Amino acid sequence: MPPPPPPSAGRGRCILSFAAARDRCFSHRFMRAGLRPLAVPLPAPGDAADTTVHMWVPSTPPRNPLLLLHGFGASATWQWAPYLRPLIAAGFDPIVPDLVFFGASCTRLTDRNDAFQASAIKAATDAIGVPRFGLVGVSYGGFVGYRMAAMYPEAVEKVVLVCAGVCLEEKDLAAGLFPVATVGEAAQLLVPRRPEEVRRLVRLTFVRPPLIMPSCFLWDYIKVMGSDYIQEKTELLYSLIEGRQLSNLPKLTQPTLLVWGEQDLVFPMELVHRLNRHLEGNSRLVVIKNAGHAVNLEKPKDVCRNIIEFFKEPITEASNDEKVCKLWAAV
Repeated sequence: MPPPPPPSAGRGRCILSFAAARDRCFSHRFMRAGLRPLAVPLPAPGDAADTTVHMWVPSTPPRNPLLLLHGFGASATWQWAPYLRPLIAAGFDPIVPDLVFFGASCTRLTDRNDAFQASAIKAATDAIGVPRFGLVGVSYGGFVGYRMAAMYPEAVEKVVLVCAGVCLEEKDLAAGLFPVATVGEAAQLLVPRRPEEVRRLVRLTFVRPPLIMPSCFLWDYIKVMGSDYIQEKTELLYSLIEGRQLSNLPKLTQPTLLVWGEQDLVFPMELVHRLNRHLEGNSRLVVIKNAGHAVNLEKPKDVCRNIIEFFKEPITEASNDEKVCKLWAAV
């Protein structure tokens, strides 16, 4: 997923913040699409909530909710803005949360695993009165989405995973399957703190990265979008990868679509073939050419078309019942 930015003393800094302006632009696009921002405090034993999930939700009760989970990088608005209007035009109601420690979502709890992320997002969807939904997860969001689908099969109708290497094992790093050989290197790659680290990430995730990436813009991006919760994000990655084994990965019961960039260097194609075998006929694979790990940003029209077609296919069970409208009115 595209990268982040902390300024250094006077070096290559922009007077105006391009990243902040772009962030506001994405938020306006969400509002123009009919979504509104909502901070959902999750129930806690004490007087105050320990966890808050920030999410963008439809202004009216969703009839065909589709949960969109972002990957590492900037907040959800940066990664899902191109998808809103096509999905809404196709009859879907996007619900777009920031995962914990991204955007405005945070927690005081010490849990860092994907099961905690899954339970937090599920609690937030329950709180807004959406008990059942389709799910799309990109990269790290796919790890969380996979865990959600396994933990809450009654809530998740169908699943789309976009370049989400959930079948990876920790031993794959040492075996040379990835551009990094240790969890620490993976964390340094995915939580960049300097312009040269951002450039490396962009060049790994895009087939056609920008030819020019000025340091002042990268520092600005890091400062605005990537300087919060660096330690916590690093801990998320350690929790995700350390000790990971395919034998411990549950098999999903929901119909699952796997969308992959053919030239993904972060999670190579070997992983999606491994996942396809693991799901034993309950999944199908779409490979998008001339795209890498950031296929959702390089080829948004192709990815979105496949998402829409997949979710338009008949579902045997009915979607949310009428009680959603009553719950929504109370939010």
